Amino acid sequence: MYATEIRQLNDAELVTKFLDLKEELFTMRFQLATGSLEKHNLIPRLKKDIARVQTVLNERDITASATTDADGDKS
Repeated sequence: MYATEIRQLNDAELVTKFLDLKEELFTMRFQLATGSLEKHNLIPRLKKDIARVQTVLNERDITASATTDADGDKS
């Protein structure tokens, strides 16, 4: 998943995507521990996708707080 695709999602979709990715990572780690995981390269890729989603969420949070602070300064 590319960052441009992630940025096109709204906040609710991002949170849902984040939770889905975390659940999928848990499942893959469980499969790895039991020896039933076939594609080991998916775990690092999944971790990077989680980091991308977290980055976009944090950017939006910072932007929202900055606009709130800027609005407060004008009053």
